[in-house]
Amino acid sequence: MAEAGALKTKEKKDNGTLNKIANRIFSPLGFSKSAHRVMLSRDEVENREKVETGEEGWISPYTKLPEIDAEKQKVKEVFSIRPPYSYARILYDDDLKEYIYQSIEPHLTDKEKEWLILIKDTLDRTLSYDWESMEKKDKEEFLEESIESFIKSRGLNIEEKSRKRLIYYILRDYVRYGELDVLMSDEDVEDLSCDGIDIPIFIYHAKYESIRTAVRFEKEDELNSFIIQLGQRCGKQVSVSSPILDGTTKEGHRVQATYAKEISTRGSSITIRRYKEEPFTPVKIIRFNSASAEMIAYMWLMVENGMSMVVAGGTACGKTATLNAASLFIPPGPKIVSLEDTREINLPQDNWIPSTTRTGRSAKKSAEGRTPGEVTMYDLVRNALRQRPDYIIVGEVRGKEANTMFQAMATGHTTYSTMHADSVESMVHRLENPPINCPRVLLCALNYVVIQTFARVNDEEVRRIQEITELVGFEPESDELITNKVFEWDRKSDGFIYKGHSFNFDTIMEMKNLTQEDMNEEFNNRIEVIEYLVDKGDIDYREISKVITSYYKEPEETLARIRGEV
Repeated sequence: MAEAGALKTKEKKDNGTLNKIANRIFSPLGFSKSAHRVMLSRDEVENREKVETGEEGWISPYTKLPEIDAEKQKVKEVFSIRPPYSYARILYDDDLKEYIYQSIEPHLTDKEKEWLILIKDTLDRTLSYDWESMEKKDKEEFLEESIESFIKSRGLNIEEKSRKRLIYYILRDYVRYGELDVLMSDEDVEDLSCDGIDIPIFIYHAKYESIRTAVRFEKEDELNSFIIQLGQRCGKQVSVSSPILDGTTKEGHRVQATYAKEISTRGSSITIRRYKEEPFTPVKIIRFNSASAEMIAYMWLMVENGMSMVVAGGTACGKTATLNAASLFIPPGPKIVSLEDTREINLPQDNWIPSTTRTGRSAKKSAEGRTPGEVTMYDLVRNALRQRPDYIIVGEVRGKEANTMFQAMATGHTTYSTMHADSVESMVHRLENPPINCPRVLLCALNYVVIQTFARVNDEEVRRIQEITELVGFEPESDELITNKVFEWDRKSDGFIYKGHSFNFDTIMEMKNLTQEDMNEEFNNRIEVIEYLVDKGDIDYREISKVITSYYKEPEETLARIRGEV
């Protein structure tokens, strides 16, 4: 049995031309003419379908593989992105001693390039519809019909294969992400980084980790225009006077960019963290060995019984993924309000209000340092308390909104959040010092802390839940928090250790009038359900939610059905 210990400071630390170019290329995207790390299984990446090369390097009727220097470069694999048009190839370069990610797109003849320029020029001059009201699918269908109509009206003799190639490039440049479309469409790419003009774009790949690509912006105008287009996608303006872009696209991708050479001496820069439409689930966390079934079952019981949680860790260690996975255990019916700077939380519950912050509409600031129209995280947290939520999910706390969040916890609102800290001790220090200034006694409203880490195991970078620690109480005489570590990750064995006792379980037992045997049985039942979901494989998060909801409504019948299937 783990003994509760005091949290002390000595405790071990566990760790004008540009706009014209942009409008010419991107105006049909639906914008005015004024100009997500994902954790992926390595087995899943390695087991994906590989692409066989046909005669003379053709991998489809539309696409041909570019030639390589066979003496210096070796092909590791070729896989499809948007078959039968776009593909990706991984090369190993002997000179660079590293992997290179190569985007493969349809091969255009000189005549097809001329047609493409002609069609784009005509579309730029004739498309005058309001695209704001159109969905992406509608835009694609409308563009295809416009291209077909243009070809027929001009009497152009274009064969089927050429027409398909032309449609691909029109859709790529007008609706998707232009030259970055292959990278943005690859589910194994977690984020991408453009560091300047004529510099290879780097990506973080699920299998190859950080590698360079063969994609680059060779001209300053092209890169600047692309950043203007990204700003339009995020609903924000970027210019020389306001050169920093920080926003989210409609698809949910997080974008941070700098414009021209106002900030970066190498020219404009872009960092995009890809958003995964299907949220991270408890099943994936276990399958990737980021946590054990017992830890997930513990979190399930905590969520059901209204225990507040903070997920702490470093950058890109999976904090939001864990937060989203735990939120799937929220019972059906209760009202949920989520508050984020950029949308990352994705829940199947219907009674859910997702809220995001907003930047100001003017460069002028008031005496309080705010711009007109600005909506901060502090504003959202205060507003959420007036919405009578049962669960409050705060994407990340870093300022005075944390104080209000802990006030909400103290008044009975179940609250989940993330923050940057590598241990419970450092989390407490951040909370009780500027700019948050939360009194230590108020931290007792928090029930438990999940510490997440990004580590290297057997030469592989992994995300792990390092520990789950409960905040048991507060000693006013010594001004110290009393903590109890329930689970801990063992780096040597890459396994998880249950310390044997949970004070939160004691609270639940008292609250529901349960015996120790009843509590142990309920805990084991949750483990059984979790293991059943893991055995079913990579199922959709909605299916996981259905099983959880079924257990809430009919626990005995659900367990009987699960045992029958097993």
